[in-house]
Amino acid sequence: MSDVYPKRHFRPTFAKATVPLLALGMTAVSLPAHSAGMDFSNEYNASSIHAQGDAWFIDRVHELTDGDVDITLHTGGSLGFRSGDHFYAVADNAVQIADSLSGTLGGIDPIFLLSSLPFVADDVQSAHRLYEIARPAYQEVFEDNDQILLYASPWPASGIWSEGPVTSMAELEDLKIRSYDRSGTATLVNAGAAPVKLSWADVVPQLATGGIEAVLTSAEAGANGSFWEHLSDFNAIQYAVPLNMVHMNRDAFESLSEEDQQAVLQAARETDAHNWNVVKERVAENYVQLEEHGVAIHDPVPAEFHDALAKAAQPVVDDWIDSTGERAIRILDAFHEETDE
Repeated sequence: MSDVYPKRHFRPTFAKATVPLLALGMTAVSLPAHSAGMDFSNEYNASSIHAQGDAWFIDRVHELTDGDVDITLHTGGSLGFRSGDHFYAVADNAVQIADSLSGTLGGIDPIFLLSSLPFVADDVQSAHRLYEIARPAYQEVFEDNDQILLYASPWPASGIWSEGPVTSMAELEDLKIRSYDRSGTATLVNAGAAPVKLSWADVVPQLATGGIEAVLTSAEAGANGSFWEHLSDFNAIQYAVPLNMVHMNRDAFESLSEEDQQAVLQAARETDAHNWNVVKERVAENYVQLEEHGVAIHDPVPAEFHDALAKAAQPVVDDWIDSTGERAIRILDAFHEETDE
C-alpha cells in the first residue's frame, strides 16, 4: 500500500466558541491575559501526567516570553473536544494547541498508531528511542495539515485493570475490556477477549454501568480515574508505552513574533525532555497510590501469559507495517538496529 496520504481528508469544520468559557462552568488553568492568547485542550484531568506536563510547558512559555504569550489550559475535555477531535480542531484553529492520544489519530494516518503497537516498545527507554526515530514522520503529517508538533507526552506502560486477576489467557476469554485504539482492539480480539474501543471520557461511565468489565490502560490513568472504586486488580502486561502528541496551529504559531516563536520552541524542547524524565518515576508513585487503595498489583505477569499476548499481537503489527508502507519498515529497522547494539 502507498504511504502517501491525502492532505486534510474529510476534514470537519469547527466553529470557534464566542461564549466566555468560564461562564459555561468549564475547567481551566489560566495565566494573566497578555498580547497573544491561546486555548490549549486536554481530554484528561488536571492531575494527570499529561496535564501536569502541559502546565509545565505553559509556565516555561510564560517565563521565556516575559508573559507575552498567554496560554489557557482546559482539562477534562472541557472545551468539548476529545483526543480524536483535536487534529482537525487544531488544523482549523478552533483551538490553538491540543494534547492528543496518538492512537486516536490512526484514522488520519497509521503512523500515529506506532507508539501503541503491542509489545514493540514496552519500557520507557525503548519507547523514547522509537519516538526519536519516528519524530520526523510525525512532524511531516502535522506540517501537511497546517500544524506543528511541539512535544510528546508519554504514558507509563499499559496494563489491564480488572475485577480479580487477569494473568492467563483463560481469564481474558470473553472479557468486556476497553481498548483505546484499533491496534488494541484487534490484539484483544485475537486473544479471545471482547474489547470495546472507548475514548477516555467514556471509560468511568461504562465501568459504573457495567458496560465494560476491564480497561486496557496504565496504572497512571487508572489512578487518575479512581478505578479502585470499580476494579480490584492491575495486571502489568507491559503492553505498550503510548504517546500523547501536543500540536499547535501553524497560523497561531506564525502570528507570534520571531522571538516568541523561538521561545515556544525552546519551551517545547524542554518539556519533551521533562516529560520523558517524569514518566520514569511515575510508575513507582502510582503503585504506592494503588496499594493505599487496596489494589492488587500483578507485576510481572506470568511469562507464558505475556508470550501468548505477544503472539496474538503479531498479526496486528504485521498489518500496521503493510498499511504504513516504507516508513514503517524504515522506522522499525532503525529501532531494531539500535536495540540490538
